[in-house]
Amino acid sequence: MKPLNLIPADTNIQFMSKRVIFFVISAFLVLASIGVVASKGLNFGIDFKGGILIEVRTEGPADVSAMRGQLGALGLGDISLQEFGAPTDVLIRIQRQEGDDDAQQKAVEAVKAEFGDSVTYRRTEFVGPKVSEELLTSGIEAVGLAILAILVYIWFRFEWQFGLGAVVALTHDVITTIGIFALLGLEFNLSTVAAVLTIAGYSINDTVVVFDRVREKLRKFKSMPLPELLNLAINKTLSRTLMTSVTTLIALLALFFLGGEVIRDFAFAMIWGVLIGTYSSICVAVPLLIYLGLDNRARGGIDGSDQTGPESVPEHS
Repeated sequence: MKPLNLIPADTNIQFMSKRVIFFVISAFLVLASIGVVASKGLNFGIDFKGGILIEVRTEGPADVSAMRGQLGALGLGDISLQEFGAPTDVLIRIQRQEGDDDAQQKAVEAVKAEFGDSVTYRRTEFVGPKVSEELLTSGIEAVGLAILAILVYIWFRFEWQFGLGAVVALTHDVITTIGIFALLGLEFNLSTVAAVLTIAGYSINDTVVVFDRVREKLRKFKSMPLPELLNLAINKTLSRTLMTSVTTLIALLALFFLGGEVIRDFAFAMIWGVLIGTYSSICVAVPLLIYLGLDNRARGGIDGSDQTGPESVPEHS
């Protein structure tokens, strides 16, 4: 039985000749994302806006969908429910109500009146604006520190051109992910921040695989023109890159359609991140090396030779 190959092993796609088109598309996506965020803003969840947290325990396994329907009829605004720990434990998040503390208390009383004695109330907390602001600041710091750490890692593993190219592509992925959330009005909460950090890791993994092949070709084909060499490196890793993305997308699509309301936005962010991360690894990070002054002629061949043609032995990614 032959192995499944989405892309033939001997592709010769001229990515570098289309690099200007790729850069125009990426610039449009980034600028459009910044514009949407600036004009519409993000639909921050309770984690960042403040609100009410109520922890309840049901007598049997919780029917989260039914509970969500009951609370949705109360007109309390944004409400999210999440199982945690045991199947009987549910955490209810309700957006901060307009008004003072009395308004928040009335919302809690409305929830208790709706559920009555069918649940046990284990904890009730009010998340104020100050705590929410601290969470938002921590989320921004987490993403910024992750990008900085990735830059340092790539810089030490490769050269500064690779590090800068990887961070540009990574920033491109993060900005467009935030932009798509602003455009669609999806809730932006701590789960979304976790998704953004996961996207950063996935994107840099794809980029490192391609960069590793670029470095190998730089040593082996000393006199080959850089655009031709970069095309060769991308084509040699293309099948692996796309197979990884497709298998990851299959799992994420299952989460999106079957995972329920709680995880749907997280799954959506990951789906977009895999797609845009695959694109940026191939069409943004690698072409940038041409403009960053990467000099392949300064490197000797692996075996001291100066090869300019294709390999005599086919490679498998």
